[in-house]
Amino acid sequence: MKHKDAKPVSQPDKSSRVVPMGIMFVVLCGFSFYLGGIFCSQKERFITTDVSKVADSPKKTIAGSAPIQIKSVAFPECSIDYQDYTPCTDPKRWKKYGVHRLSFLERHCPPAFERKECLVPPPDGYKVPIKWPKSRDECWYRNVPYDWINKQKSNQNWLRKEGEKFRFPGGGTMFPKGVSAYVDLMRDLIPEMHDGTIRTAIDTGCGVASWGGDLLDRGILTVSLAPRDNHEAQVQFALERGIPAILGVISTQRLPFPSSSFDMAHCSRCLIPWTEFGGIYLLEVNRILRPGGFWILSGPPVNYENRWRGWNTTIEEQKSDYEKLEDLLTSMCFALYNKKDDIAVWRKSKDNSCYAKLAVPDAYPPKCDDGTEPDSAWYTPLRPCVVVPNPKLNKLALKSVPKWPERLHVAPERVGDIHGGSASGFKHDDSKWKVRAKHYKKLVPAIGTDKIRNVMDMNTLYGGFAAALISDPLWVMNVVSSYAPNTLAVVYDRGLIGTYHDWCEAFSTYPRTYDLLHLDGLFTAENHRCEMKYVLLEMDRILRPNGYAIIRESSYYVDTIAAIAKGMKWGCRKEDTEYGVEKEKLLVCQKKLWYSSKQPSK
Repeated sequence: MKHKDAKPVSQPDKSSRVVPMGIMFVVLCGFSFYLGGIFCSQKERFITTDVSKVADSPKKTIAGSAPIQIKSVAFPECSIDYQDYTPCTDPKRWKKYGVHRLSFLERHCPPAFERKECLVPPPDGYKVPIKWPKSRDECWYRNVPYDWINKQKSNQNWLRKEGEKFRFPGGGTMFPKGVSAYVDLMRDLIPEMHDGTIRTAIDTGCGVASWGGDLLDRGILTVSLAPRDNHEAQVQFALERGIPAILGVISTQRLPFPSSSFDMAHCSRCLIPWTEFGGIYLLEVNRILRPGGFWILSGPPVNYENRWRGWNTTIEEQKSDYEKLEDLLTSMCFALYNKKDDIAVWRKSKDNSCYAKLAVPDAYPPKCDDGTEPDSAWYTPLRPCVVVPNPKLNKLALKSVPKWPERLHVAPERVGDIHGGSASGFKHDDSKWKVRAKHYKKLVPAIGTDKIRNVMDMNTLYGGFAAALISDPLWVMNVVSSYAPNTLAVVYDRGLIGTYHDWCEAFSTYPRTYDLLHLDGLFTAENHRCEMKYVLLEMDRILRPNGYAIIRESSYYVDTIAAIAKGMKWGCRKEDTEYGVEKEKLLVCQKKLWYSSKQPSK
């Protein structure tokens, strides 16, 4: 080896390096231990007394671990422009995505560096929503201050602005004289709507959800589906009325529901091109419709003989469209069940022999191959093939399912498809939630009153919480994590509704749409994927002012959740569970009503 000035440098003998290296190793180890001791002794600097004011620290810890705690935090207000902010369906981002099949209307969530860390404000003049059932007929204009839909649809009796309120006469494009008469005619065509056979329904292109709202009194629970589009706030109007609804569109991806979920599907002039793109949209309706279930279509091309003049088309074009629709439905094992005036009803076959014909090479649309998971429905592309019901399931067809309300507490056949699932486990879960719901009502007396209408169970198993509240004047959106075992099919089999979702992302709804949010161990299950702060900010976005959150969680997380909740202007208190164990606590929170101090951005 040479020195930099080219002079030779003598090499030390290897044996002479042994002692210095050994000394260096001992010194470094001791120094590291010393630094670790300093860090550990100083870690209390990161724990503030503010947290203890929100929720007392637990007396014991789980698995010998101290509960995590953070400094108190205060989140700023978002601009008033964000009063209707829907992060994953944001119109400001539409230009980034293609218009093919309206795919820009699908979920496109912002990247992590664009996430908002602020509190979405209510509109100026926001009021506590009108209570159910009065809310079905009217809501405050300032809560949903959109004039476009009023100006465009008032002649069809969707809604009408009167003073400080929007009123909902119950009309629609195909039923301007009122939804009740429209549903009465439908019930004449489908006797199964009378006796509890039909319980769950989906309305694609729902308007302001008057159809779903009318069916509530008839014992049918409907998911009203509409995209965030030019109508501004169809889904927000529906939820403001207290009617179940979710943002969504049939475009390039499957809807977030399991196969064979709904007993009935409905489209009232929803303008979906059912026979285009190989019938791919109708194939998705087929996937989510239960064998023996009903598909109802009113509007073009039904009754084209009498209606074509008002559709800006020719009778020949409408006749051709109707024949194409009939051919497609027949090839998918649907048969015309009944028809009168503007309403046509088809029924999905429950006969496996029909589906066997789809396996022949020239069949179109073809049967989906065995590698196509029928329940995969979170960012899953649509495929131009028929999802065939599992022939091994003997009780999947509509006629084989117990009628409502008996089906609510009967263990569905599909519970056996879940890893670790069983009829006895289902019964145990059902009983457990009856006890829990009774305890919750003591802690939140508003449950069961007109103060709570729209409820979300953020990570349900079998819908037990919703089942325990079935006699109360509310409805529950049951959410099953896209990363959890697929139990959502069981939720639907028992006559309840829900959706898949990943809580690392924003939910498909508008701000201020739920009165009560409930979660059971969500942070314990998802802390390795989802940052707690963003989940809680999303909860704040969708929770109504004065609304409640019941957070059932490990003691390890409760104090941190309470600290973040305080920064969102929530008031929280810690409570024991019904079992009184220390390892698990309840955090009962209420969101405060506040108004923006900011001006709209320019």
